Amino acid sequence: MNHAEKARELFVSGCSCSQAVVGAFADDLGLEQETALRLASSFGGGMGGMRETCGAVTGMLMVAGLKWGYSETGNLEKKTAHYARVRSLVEQFKSEHTSIVCRELLAHLGELKKDPSARTAEYYKARPCARFVETAAALLDEMEKAEQA
Repeated sequence: MNHAEKARELFVSGCSCSQAVVGAFADDLGLEQETALRLASSFGGGMGGMRETCGAVTGMLMVAGLKWGYSETGNLEKKTAHYARVRSLVEQFKSEHTSIVCRELLAHLGELKKDPSARTAEYYKARPCARFVETAAALLDEMEKAEQA
């Protein structure tokens, strides 16, 4: 199973978008699944239900930080290179889905609740979020291939 499939599977099993993306990469990152899910748990629903940045995007950026991020705070070259990666990932996501803002991505649903909704067949039928987590995971895999080339 590839990362996109794993992210979709995690999402449809009840994970938030951010948890699904980070959880899909947990093994690769040396994280226990529980730790990965807890790390990403604040970012679902566009950051705690505020409908801001899409959880798939924040999950994607958490994975990018763990894979290619910098810890040498004074190293401007590494920081600049990482920010370029972040912008590239975000722009690619936007080109696929038009936005990175949860409320814009789900505008067709009308007014969105801030609290989580029960995961029902109607929930999954109405929300395109499974595609968002697949895109985020696939973009990370593409970047990984490019980094190795």
